[in-house]
Order: sequence, then C-alpha cells, then structure tokens
Amino acid sequence: MYRNNWESLNSRPVPSWFEDAKFGIFIHWGLYSVPAYAPKGTYAEWYGYHMHNEESDTRRFHLANYGENFKYSDFVQFFKAELFDAEQWVKLFENAGAKYLNIVSKHHDGFCMYKSDYAWNWNSADVGPHRDFCAELKEACEKSSVKFGAYHSVYEWFNPLYLKNPEEYALKHLIPMLKEFVEKYRPHTLFTDGEWEHESSVWHSTDFLTWLYNESSVKDFIVPNDRWGKETRGRLGGNFTSEYGMIEGGRSIEELEDKRVFEECRGIGASFGFNRIEEAEDYLSAEDLIEMLVDLVSAGGNLLLNVGPAADGTIPVIMQERLLQIGDWLKVNGEGIYSSRKYKKSTQQDVCYTKRDGNIYAFLKRFPEGELTLNDIEFTPGIKVNLLGSDASIRTADDEGKLKLVIPALNPQKMLAKYIYTFKIENASV
Repeated sequence: MYRNNWESLNSRPVPSWFEDAKFGIFIHWGLYSVPAYAPKGTYAEWYGYHMHNEESDTRRFHLANYGENFKYSDFVQFFKAELFDAEQWVKLFENAGAKYLNIVSKHHDGFCMYKSDYAWNWNSADVGPHRDFCAELKEACEKSSVKFGAYHSVYEWFNPLYLKNPEEYALKHLIPMLKEFVEKYRPHTLFTDGEWEHESSVWHSTDFLTWLYNESSVKDFIVPNDRWGKETRGRLGGNFTSEYGMIEGGRSIEELEDKRVFEECRGIGASFGFNRIEEAEDYLSAEDLIEMLVDLVSAGGNLLLNVGPAADGTIPVIMQERLLQIGDWLKVNGEGIYSSRKYKKSTQQDVCYTKRDGNIYAFLKRFPEGELTLNDIEFTPGIKVNLLGSDASIRTADDEGKLKLVIPALNPQKMLAKYIYTFKIENASV
C-alpha cells in the first residue's frame, strides 16, 4: 500500500509496458479545432483564452471573422465531427508504430470529449456532435495493439468555482471528475496538465494518487505523469514530462534529477491543436521526427507525438504522411526501439545506442559507407554485426580495442531502411 505522501507515492515504479512502448500519439481535438487559429509558433488550443485578450492577434482574428457577440461556446454548433472514425484513427496510429494514445479528454476550456456528470451540457455527448469520443476510441483501441490513454487538464480557465476557490474546486469538481473518468474508461495513461498555478497541496494531488495506486481498477498498469502542482514537474509523480524539449523553468531533459523514464511531447508543427495558418515548412520532416525518436529512446525516454485533427474529425494529410513514414521506418528498425533500454551516451556525433536482449543497437544518422569505428563499443572475439533492412555482410575488425565496422558498397534500392541506419551488434560486452 502506498501512503499519502510524496516520498511513498514517488517510490511506485513506472509500469514496464510504458518503458517498452517508446512511441505514443497525443491528440488535441476540441472546440478550438473549429477556429483552428493561432499566431505561428503558438498553441491554437489556447484560442478560448487568448480571444479575451484585447491586445492579442487571436482577439483581432475573432472579431474579424466571428464578431463581438460570438462566444467561445458558440463554436459548439460547428464542431460536428461528421467524418470522425475511431477505428480509422487507431488503424493509422497502429500503422505508425505507436503503442499508446493520449486523447485530450478535457482541455483548459473545460469542454469534455466524453459524457461526464461533472460537465453537464458542456461535453461532446450532451451538445454539438452528441458523441462520446473517449468511449469510441477506447473501443477501437481494444481491437488493436494501441493502448487507450488520456490527457486531462486539472484547471479550467473560467470555471466560477475555480476562480473563487481553487481548493474547493479541486475537492468538489476535479478529483471526483478524475475518479469518474478513470473508472469509466480505465485508461493506461493519465497525462494531467494545467497544474502550474498552485502547489500540489491545493490540488490535493497526493489524495488522488493514493487512491489511484491503491484502490482504483487501473492501479496495476496506469501511468500518470508529473504535472500535479507547480513544484512537481521533473521531480514528483509518475513518468517525467518535457514539452518541446523543456520541462519547466527552462530546464531541459538532460537536467532531470531523477533518471526515471521520461516522455517528450510536441506537435509535428509548433502547435498541438490544429493551426490552419501553419504551412508545409512549419512541419518537421520524417527524418527530423525519426531522429528525435532515436535521440529520446537512446536517452531512456518516450516520444508522445501530437496530431491536431480538424473539426470534422479528419487528421490533416501531412500529419498522416509523417506518421506513416515513421511507421515504415519502425517496421525495419523497431527491434532496436521497442522494449529497449538506454545503453550509454555516445561520445561520437551522429551515433546513438540502445540495448535489448543482450544485443546493442547502434543508430547512425548518416549513410553508412567505408569503415567506421564505434568508440563506445569494445571489440570482442565472436562479435557479430548486421544492418537492419539489408542482407549485406558487415565485417568487423579490432581497432585498438574498439569495434570497427567494415561496410561494403550498398545499393540504396536494396536497403529497406532510410534516414537513420541501425546496426545490430551481437555477442558484445553489454
């Protein structure tokens, strides 16, 4: 049994399935997907907040296109999700090689993407499309290899009770709502957010986590994160999280004090929610994203890559393309990613490592040719190397005690891999 204090709760290990999974899909989708607008480089899902700032570009955009009297809640009538197909989404994520998803069940606007007793007439089942998206995605996930998980904002920008008394809001609204969601949908992940205005004691976070770890129906497998109070990121909670490479206070992943598994979340572009003014050059390439995945996994982390669907329920084609390109790479190189663990930090530029089942995997970020000595791998007799996605013979040699790869000329058309090349090293000293 875990006790109601951070020392005890922090001793709970992150369930191993999460550390094995390595790659998940974030989904920011809600009323903000109707205007789908933010100045470039900012988050479109914050539309409902910024539209009230008289000096903001979002406010000017809103007045020009919707008028003074059009409230944020009026977007409900245009949030129809008429083309949403949960099974189609999950099939895409499965083909991308993702092992879990996090749907934004409730963002900071308080609008729920599921039926909730704590958001009467302010959820997708009661108004707008009249559908429970979390239930539909949960059902689709159960038919696939993708685990269902969720994001849930702890605060709500304009909730009267929150504005009046945050602690009362936590006790009467937030925690009962979280418990309702957990027991109704049994998620594998719980990505909380919006915690930064108060200490965890105000949110009564340890009260909830004590229940989650000891009494809930998901206590054996759920993975909560570290966003439980303004003092907790990168320090307390479940897995640690970074966002576009940063934690909080400008700290980077490398500065984490506790080396537990972490998860980087970001969009393919600069926004989580769909931003219609982003152009092709604002999106990372497949090579960029695969390199990011390899960097994170070799450092002991996961990548939670976001898609921002349109209001009609379609995932923009450029996002689909990127996901499928990642999936194609993982089909060839996934054995060095999934269920792997951190080996050591490479001392060579453009080389990363993981380890799994007694093997070492060396990832090269440039096309392999000629000879290459891996300075971080000791040469041992009987060592064996092959290039994933190729049947070419890779000879090895002893270079002053280090492993030298002797790589023949390779025909790119006969190689299944591209972008980053994975060498599987067997019989090495791990």
